Amino acid sequence: MFQSSLQSPLGPVTATSQDGKHITDISFCAPFCQQACAVTEQAAQQLLEYFNGERCTFDLPLAPTGTAFQQQVWRALLSVAYGHTASYSDIAHMIENPKGVRAVGLANSRNPIAIVIPCHRVIGANGTLTGYAGGLDKKEWLLRHEHAI
Repeated sequence: MFQSSLQSPLGPVTATSQDGKHITDISFCAPFCQQACAVTEQAAQQLLEYFNGERCTFDLPLAPTGTAFQQQVWRALLSVAYGHTASYSDIAHMIENPKGVRAVGLANSRNPIAIVIPCHRVIGANGTLTGYAGGLDKKEWLLRHEHAI
């Protein structure tokens, strides 16, 4: 396992790679492994650029672990652009499962790659900020940083 961490306005953010080739996790926590690799360093650099307002998109090899349905939802999340939001219903329609709104919400909450797979951009149908694994304060900060709210 490899990890690289940075201090962000939201506290420590750590990128993890299981194989040294793909990012498998980005979370709001301090690292527990002190061994970095090229891809985790690349992720930390891109995240730093994001927090500094210099980056709106990420170019990283991702390999989140999840069910086929979760993977489908996470791929759909990647299409929600910087500065924009989508509802859980919007995501359900994107994956051609309009009745799967609750399942989309659950998959969204299990996203292991925060910020890069932008689950923070998913809001309630009425425009309210709803659940975020990192905490609603972080979700609000990220959306304000992206000028999405």
